[in-house]
Amino acid sequence: MLKKDNVLKIHKKLKGKLKIELTDKLENRKDLSIHYTPGIAKVSEYLYEHPSEAKDYTWKSNNLAIISDGSAVLGLGNIGPNGALPVMEGKAMIFRQFGDINAVPIVLDVHDKEGIIKTIKAIAPSFGAINLEDIAAPICFEIEETLKRDLDIPVMHDDQHGTAVVVLAGLINALKLAHKDLGECKVVIVGVGAAGTAIAKLIKEYSPKVNLILIDSKGIISKDRKDLNKEKMDLLKISNLDNLSGDLNKAIKNADIFIGVSKPKLLTKKHIQSMNEKAIIFAMANPDPEIYPDEAKKAGAFIVATGRSDFPNQINNALAFPGIFRGALDNKIQKITDIHKIATAEVIAKLVKKPTVDKIVPDIFEANLVKSIAKAIK
Repeated sequence: MLKKDNVLKIHKKLKGKLKIELTDKLENRKDLSIHYTPGIAKVSEYLYEHPSEAKDYTWKSNNLAIISDGSAVLGLGNIGPNGALPVMEGKAMIFRQFGDINAVPIVLDVHDKEGIIKTIKAIAPSFGAINLEDIAAPICFEIEETLKRDLDIPVMHDDQHGTAVVVLAGLINALKLAHKDLGECKVVIVGVGAAGTAIAKLIKEYSPKVNLILIDSKGIISKDRKDLNKEKMDLLKISNLDNLSGDLNKAIKNADIFIGVSKPKLLTKKHIQSMNEKAIIFAMANPDPEIYPDEAKKAGAFIVATGRSDFPNQINNALAFPGIFRGALDNKIQKITDIHKIATAEVIAKLVKKPTVDKIVPDIFEANLVKSIAKAIK
């Protein structure tokens, strides 16, 4: 068990997780004349005339910005930019360690949709890609879509799509073990924020016939609800085709799969016992899941996954984002699409040669993980 004092001590000693290193020597006047004045003027003039080649002459070829306003951090919620910065630094470590990508953490003291979009557009020329992180729903959806439309570099809100990719990868192997077809399954998703929305959309894209039931804090998303925002109204196009109303007790009956991105201790033994045989449980609330694996197994769950590293089957977006952005940068991809996401999920699933109930996704330290995903991003 991690002790708070120990973690704080390490962070205070390091004073940040990152530093900038040079890619060439700067030891004499000749070096200075090449990398600074007067030589650098030749590169600047060239890029003024050929702006599309900036990735070939600057760090844009291998760097990205991790940008957050701190409004939806981990399981901590709206803790602001200072609280978010250590998380962004940690993510930058993962990019560097596993994807060999230079990632710059940027936290914004701007929290309205227009302000965030304007700020990111203003700084985008310095980067080869944008990783949006920990921005609350529903504004995160429009921020991402606007930036994807207006910028010529890849933009991805990882809380949404990285999570969705790894969930799909886990489901592919879990369903193999359960001998079930996703298109014939009833899937209940609890939590209709950034991650839940993206998971629902990607699952539906992968398997159009799947029966999706989505639940927020007020119950099942149905046509009878008068309190739905635009994003939740749009989700009715892909979910709850029978217009079921009610709460989790009603939705979970005869379900094959439960996916939780909500809050702790939401799922009970009785819920699992009301599901179909070989129930698949992805309880991913952090740091405490909707139900703990031992309790879920006692209730009869076939496979249980969480977002935690201290249990089997950790569903964590770190399995996906280094490889996705490595492939996007290497192949000069301007838009990360659903095709890329599904290809990534399939690659992640295939890296587990012999899935078991306690191993449906690979470890983040899997040697070929990033390289295999990057090859799929074309």
